[in-house]
Amino acid sequence: MKFPLLALMLTSCSASPEDLSGKMFTFPLKTNSAYVRPTTSVHELSAFTVCHRTFTDLKRDHSLFSMATPSNPNAILVFWHSLMQEMEATVMDHPLKLTGLDYKPNMWHSTCTTWDSTSGLLQLWFDGKPLIRKFSISGSRIRGSLIIILGQEQDSHGGGFDLKQSFVGMMSDVHMWDYILSACEIHNYMDDLNYTPGNVLNWNALEYQIFGRVTVEKDQMTCH
Repeated sequence: MKFPLLALMLTSCSASPEDLSGKMFTFPLKTNSAYVRPTTSVHELSAFTVCHRTFTDLKRDHSLFSMATPSNPNAILVFWHSLMQEMEATVMDHPLKLTGLDYKPNMWHSTCTTWDSTSGLLQLWFDGKPLIRKFSISGSRIRGSLIIILGQEQDSHGGGFDLKQSFVGMMSDVHMWDYILSACEIHNYMDDLNYTPGNVLNWNALEYQIFGRVTVEKDQMTCH
């Protein structure tokens, strides 16, 4: 009986979509076993926008968003490189380095990443400001079983986590769309105004599993 009870303690599941408005995930420990796995019914992406708000004091590398398919461990990756002080945005294992971000510790930061398969252009928005658009990869779609992980970086489909790349801190307002949001919509997200919720991942109706020590709490961005 001990093993099933332990499994229940380490894993929790949202059986139906849950409204996480005004809430956040807290990742309080450096581990390679604590993460959140949101679920989606989407199996193909020809474009995307993914947005999230994060708060951390980490001075080392860490993952902010990780999506893998069986053929692409880094189908989508948003990753902070501490030594170089740059964000890495990856699509289908093609990484791009993005510099000039004022990524301060112990502050909420809003990040949106966009990509379109037709043009191959990728762009990152950080705290309301767009960074330069860069060419990533074109003519291919992200296909297959999509596994999305918050809190860890996938080196394989749903696994291969590295303790030194884990996220420690708080995360909120994770949305993903299967198209590129307009600049106005991104500004509305950044400013926490009215915007269209994600149709791939919707923070206001999120299905997810929690593994390890991750908690769901009221966010600390506003007074309620």
